[in-house]
Amino acid sequence: MCPGLNDVIRSLFLELHYAYGVKEVLGFRGGYQGLDPVRGAEPIVLTPQFVDGIHKEGGTVLGTSRGPVDIAVAVENLIRREVNILFTVGGDGTQRGANEIFQEARRRGHALSVVGIPKTIDNDVAFVSRTFGYLTAVEESCRVIGSAHTEVHSVRNGIAVVKLMGRLAGFIAAGATVASQDVNFTLIPEVPFALDGPNGFLAALKRRILARAHAVIVVAEGAGQEHLAASAEERDASGNVKLKDIGLFLRDRIEAYFRDEGVPAVMRYLDPSYLIRGRPADAEDSILCDLFARNAAHAAMAGKTGLVIGLLHDRYIHVPIELLAGQRKRLDPSSGWWHAVLASTGQPAQFV
Repeated sequence: MCPGLNDVIRSLFLELHYAYGVKEVLGFRGGYQGLDPVRGAEPIVLTPQFVDGIHKEGGTVLGTSRGPVDIAVAVENLIRREVNILFTVGGDGTQRGANEIFQEARRRGHALSVVGIPKTIDNDVAFVSRTFGYLTAVEESCRVIGSAHTEVHSVRNGIAVVKLMGRLAGFIAAGATVASQDVNFTLIPEVPFALDGPNGFLAALKRRILARAHAVIVVAEGAGQEHLAASAEERDASGNVKLKDIGLFLRDRIEAYFRDEGVPAVMRYLDPSYLIRGRPADAEDSILCDLFARNAAHAAMAGKTGLVIGLLHDRYIHVPIELLAGQRKRLDPSSGWWHAVLASTGQPAQFV
């Protein structure tokens, strides 16, 4: 789920319907499951009335799901319905599936234009400088961080742990840290950290509490997995490695550490992930959704296929699906992104 999905659906339909005069646009429900006539519900015929106002709602009116679909069954369904254009809105897993559908349709000789629109709230899609939903997530995260800051200021030795989204990339955590200016420690997947020892995170947190009597910690969900014995063998329905809960782990370790050190502390723990995911897109993300959707419609109506709409240097580009699906964007610890975080928090570059 991601803020802006309904904006994309609406803008795609309006461009196809009004600009190109497309007579019928189907909305397949429940993600790729909707392409399987046995597992999925009947698709919705989109109309101006159906899409009216959907951009004001969070979530997606078409629903979503995790997990693959039988590609042969999906393509057969598209052929039977005489579908000539398929838009796929999603991250690398979704676009890998789109590539398989594109290849299968080509093998069968079915003229199917497959055009992907990159979607991930984590902002970690390659060849895309910013994905829709990211700035909405940063804005909503700042609200939570502000509340956490108020909480820890209200008690002696208050410590707040705020867990934000970011399985493999720390862009939301970094963006919210810099935007809020209320965070004292930020932990992201790209920068491993030691917990113990004189230069470890816990010792640094203790020094902060003894000096200032409060601290706000932001941790991305994929950070610190090396401390949790996460197994690469455990995967969800989409094939992603199942992460252990770093937020709860940190909360418990911090409480135990301060108890053992004889320093009284008051813990607050906040995990707003699902609240943020379900929000409608803010104005800037809504504009981005519209531009992604319209560029996708233009590409498809021009006969292009097997591509994802990218965004680099303020230019919308066509990226081959197989190229995008094989890469992932991550935050570079030597970049200005991370140095801005370090300047904002005052934390060391690494906890070792």
